Amino acid sequence: MEFTHLGRTGLTVSRLCLGTMNFGPHTEEPDAHLIMDSAHERGINFFDTSNSYGRDAEGKQKGRTEEIIGRWFAKGGGRRERTVLATKAYAPMGDWPNEGRLSALAIRRAVEGSLRRLGTDHIDLYQMHHIDRDTPWEEIWQAMEVLVAQGKIIYVGSSNFAGWHIAQAQGAAKARQFLGLVSEQSLYNLLDRTIELEVIPAVEHYGLGLLPWSPLRSGVLSGALRKEREGTLVRGALTHAGEILEANRSRIQAYEDLAAELGEHPADLALAWLLSRPAVTAPIVGPRTLGHLDAAVHALDIKLDDEVLARLDVLFPGRKPAPEDYAW
Repeated sequence: MEFTHLGRTGLTVSRLCLGTMNFGPHTEEPDAHLIMDSAHERGINFFDTSNSYGRDAEGKQKGRTEEIIGRWFAKGGGRRERTVLATKAYAPMGDWPNEGRLSALAIRRAVEGSLRRLGTDHIDLYQMHHIDRDTPWEEIWQAMEVLVAQGKIIYVGSSNFAGWHIAQAQGAAKARQFLGLVSEQSLYNLLDRTIELEVIPAVEHYGLGLLPWSPLRSGVLSGALRKEREGTLVRGALTHAGEILEANRSRIQAYEDLAAELGEHPADLALAWLLSRPAVTAPIVGPRTLGHLDAAVHALDIKLDDEVLARLDVLFPGRKPAPEDYAW
């Protein structure tokens, strides 16, 4: 396993982050425990979850994924101590006021709930799952400072922030002499490169780690067309990305042909591309099975030369930093 620092911090994390969103809804608890054990065996020390993960089709059972992880920690054997644990807050956990978003009260309730479900006394990376436009940064940072002082969280990160949100957050944190954000978790893959406009420049400027979610675009980049031909494509697994597959059939076919030419699986090629991006700390891989995890780890061994990277850029054009992308 390769390791790096999370942004400008001294925290050491694996180059792959284990995403746990499938634990509960798609992966049963015993299998989830096996996947987490296997992740440690492969050197993956960075796990990502959220207080809202685990919900079923009816939107119930929020928090189930954290509970699954908590019961895994409870097995001992250094499982908690060897894990850099990241979770998130923002989504409503109930129907009553202040059960979601980022008011100081909501943050306090959210962190206490996550600590209880995870069965731990602290969270290593506490992430805001979305920007809260109704709560001032003074209130958010005061709440986070209290949690750091209490030892309940160590670092703070963001998720799904725009570039100017990151700048706004860091400016407010600096005025309080607080460390501020250390990471940003964004949608980033070969098909979705919008964050190259402003989020990545902000991440690089402020020294944040970048944690791409949906690196395979919900399965579109994992050999979907080949699976379709073989009759093994699970349409339900694609969710809303099925429309993306239909709109990009020719590009996806060319991409799968390129992967075959290189002798690599399309999913591994997509992860290897992200790992080659200078701003990326660790793509978040969300395996449903042990086999998915094994395949993801293989991506670390793939080194892409300039010619292959250029061919990928032709298939999936990137963005220049703003404003040069659309102006002079």
